[in-house]
Amino acid sequence: MAKFDRAALKKRITTTFELPRDIMLDWPTIRMIGNEEIVLSNHKGIAEYNKEQVRIKTGVGPVKILGSSLVIKEIGPDDIVVVGKIDAVVMLDR
Repeated sequence: MAKFDRAALKKRITTTFELPRDIMLDWPTIRMIGNEEIVLSNHKGIAEYNKEQVRIKTGVGPVKILGSSLVIKEIGPDDIVVVGKIDAVVMLDR
């Protein structure tokens, strides 16, 4: 008996019916404004926070924001806004 792959099925349904991938697959959406602000949507909370690094939990693994003078400007149920000098954004595997 073949193993049921729920993630593959969700991807196929999302593609077939042209549904928003970020919502259906629990993917984060990242909007960067210059190198001074990031808005991350569809988060699961903060894993780590200091002035050089912010690690945010998402449905597909953590997102790491690296830079200097980083500050969490806003946390809401859907979005997190991080400001400061942003050097890199890294998506990590679970």
